[in-house]
Amino acid sequence: MSPRLLASLAIAAAALIARPAAAEWREASSDHFLIYADSDERWLTGFAERLERLDSAIRYMRGMETVAGARSNRLTIYVVPSDTAVVNLCGQGCRNVAGFYVPRAGGSIAYTPRRINGPSDTFNADLVLFHEYAHHLMLENFAAAYPRWFVEGFAEFNATAKITPDGAVQIGVAAQHRATGLLFAPAMKVETLLDDSKAKLSPTQQDVFYGRAWLLTHMLTFSEPRQGQLSAYLKLINQGKPSLEAARTAFGDLKALNKDMDAYLRQNKIMGIKLPPDRTKVGAIALRPLSTGEAGTMAVRMRSDRGVSHDQALALLPEARKRAALFPADPAAQAVLAEAEYDAGNDALCESAADRALAADAKYREALLYKGRARLRMAAIAKSRDAKVWKEARSWFVKANRLDPDAAEPLMLFYTSFLAADEKPTTSATNALFRAFDLSPHDSGLRLLVVRQLLVDGDPPGARKVLLPLAYDPHAPADNPAMKLVGMIDAGLTGPAIVEQVDKTRKAAGEDEPSGKGGADA
Repeated sequence: MSPRLLASLAIAAAALIARPAAAEWREASSDHFLIYADSDERWLTGFAERLERLDSAIRYMRGMETVAGARSNRLTIYVVPSDTAVVNLCGQGCRNVAGFYVPRAGGSIAYTPRRINGPSDTFNADLVLFHEYAHHLMLENFAAAYPRWFVEGFAEFNATAKITPDGAVQIGVAAQHRATGLLFAPAMKVETLLDDSKAKLSPTQQDVFYGRAWLLTHMLTFSEPRQGQLSAYLKLINQGKPSLEAARTAFGDLKALNKDMDAYLRQNKIMGIKLPPDRTKVGAIALRPLSTGEAGTMAVRMRSDRGVSHDQALALLPEARKRAALFPADPAAQAVLAEAEYDAGNDALCESAADRALAADAKYREALLYKGRARLRMAAIAKSRDAKVWKEARSWFVKANRLDPDAAEPLMLFYTSFLAADEKPTTSATNALFRAFDLSPHDSGLRLLVVRQLLVDGDPPGARKVLLPLAYDPHAPADNPAMKLVGMIDAGLTGPAIVEQVDKTRKAAGEDEPSGKGGADA
């Protein structure tokens, strides 16, 4: 990594931290979200209410239920001033990113701007956040594989939702932000849209792709003659049929489908649904101002939570130490420092910061988890064979679990502690793993752990089913290792050989660290 990038990361963090309005940082806590923003109470309350109404509307439209225990694993949203701040947090290769989402066990994270700089009145902060939240809902609720066009089409379909001042939610609003690609660029053939071959598209083709994916999703949702076809198509996909073959079976003649899409686009009006305020649920929203320590270390926290490489962690560490030193008795500030020290590889210093946090609040979960992570990694580095050492390390995850039995992260860490010790996971550990997966199926590292355990248990069909969403991940590289693993299972590879391949995949993805927390950017 270049010195320029390292310096820019530190400068970006310092610029975000330097705001003097510590008391303005607030947390909004609702049924599905934890939201952090430097804002007044009225704006933050309205923002949380709108997100809860969106969540309720999408669940109503798609027949989704909230998983028991989901409140313990809510989506955390960081609201930053602008899309420029989002780019700074996202890091290298994110020049055109206006918001992003990091799926993670125990609580995924989204970064969204309060405003987007630029002249467009069709591309706004709501559009970006709603798109990312649709991805989150799909990963959390649909335990199946989906082709790229539907993953993005579902997100685009929900991104255009409008919440009116009286609380009504409009679903199916036209994708005006895709008008250029839909109306003026050369049309993309439906075969190209449906083909899941990961063919590289130009920027113009990408815009057309997203627009046509929205169009097809919209048509299959609202067009009467095509009711039921989307469900039939997705069922075939999950039976292992290639996308085009499944499409021809479910949709019929693809030339006719292409013509129908063009005709659907030319309509003067498109279908949609408007849910009145009494059809969407909001629930209680609790606001609290952050402590001065929380506010003073918020920018470091946001950057660490984004995920950092080792070099990025080293670049961020001086700022983390400087800020946390101002708040030695604040559990949140010291927990932020513990994470920063851990990411930089300083286990003893991580433990010291966690101890300071626990001295201030013995039940501060993040401090418990980082204390355990540090102890676990120290034991792994020392190659300890002392059962008492490993038991003590995992005891911190047990303490965190007792505070909230439905939190996925302590459950996952308890399981990985046995892998770190090169021990066979106990029955309680495997049960913890599967429960964590039920609560956070969107975490790819956790999903690979479940695949590994199912293969160890002699259940290749079960492992294959769990692998499929990774194999069809539209953001995976062309040589997707998950797809290769599916092929190995289909070829009959069993026993230690296939488990070893899963371990290699986890290592390549940075998911094999003893603590269960990979060091690479998410």
